[in-house]
Amino acid sequence: MFRRDYIVRMIEDMTAMVAKVLTLKQERKTTEALWEVDELLNRHFRLNSRLLNSLSAEDIVEMFRLGGIIESDKLQGVARLLKEEGSIYAAAGDKEAALFRYMRSLHLFLRAELHGADRELLNMNREMEELLQETEGYQLPVKTERLLLSYLESAGSYAKAEDSLYRLWEQGVDVAAEGHGLYGRLLQKSPEALELGGLPLEEVQQGLAEWERITAAAKQEQR
Repeated sequence: MFRRDYIVRMIEDMTAMVAKVLTLKQERKTTEALWEVDELLNRHFRLNSRLLNSLSAEDIVEMFRLGGIIESDKLQGVARLLKEEGSIYAAAGDKEAALFRYMRSLHLFLRAELHGADRELLNMNREMEELLQETEGYQLPVKTERLLLSYLESAGSYAKAEDSLYRLWEQGVDVAAEGHGLYGRLLQKSPEALELGGLPLEEVQQGLAEWERITAAAKQEQR
C-alpha cells in the first residue's frame, strides 16, 4: 500500500510540474523551470540536478539498487525528470545540454524497462520513442545502444534492432556473436511477425548473409 501511495503521489506531482514547466518555458523563464524539476528531484528522490549530471548513467542506476533489486519505477521517475530538464534546455536553445540529458534519460528508461518497470506508469514507450526522435542522428554511448538493441528486439521492432546492431558495429564494438544470435532468432519468427517488425523474411535472410560476410572479412583482417 505504501509503495502504491508513493507512486500515485509521484505521478500527481510530475503531472503538475510538467504543466507548470510548460508555461515557464513559453514565458522563457528557464531558471524557474529548472528549479521546478530540481525541487521535485529533491522531494521524491533526495537528489539534485547537479549531482545527477555529474554521475555516469550506470552510477545513477546503482543508486536505486536496494537489496540487489533495482527500484525500477523510481528509476523511470528520475528518467522522466531528466527528460523534462532536457526539454527546458532545448527550449532555451542549448542543444548540447539538452542532448546530454536526453541520452541519459533514455539510458535510465531502458534500464528501468529491463528491470520490470511498469510501462503504463509514465507512458514509458511513448517517452522512449520521443527520446529516440530527439537523439536521432547522434551517436549513443555504447552501453545505451546495447540496451536499445535488446529493447527493440523485445518490442518487435526488428528493422530498428538491425539498425542498432550496425551502429554498434560501426563504433568498432565486436558484436559479431550478437548479430548472429539476432538473425538466428529472427529466422525462428513467423513471416507475419517479421513483416510487422519491418524486416520481411527475405530481408532477414539477406541480412544474415551480409552479416556473415562482413564479420568473416573483419576476422580475416585481424589475422
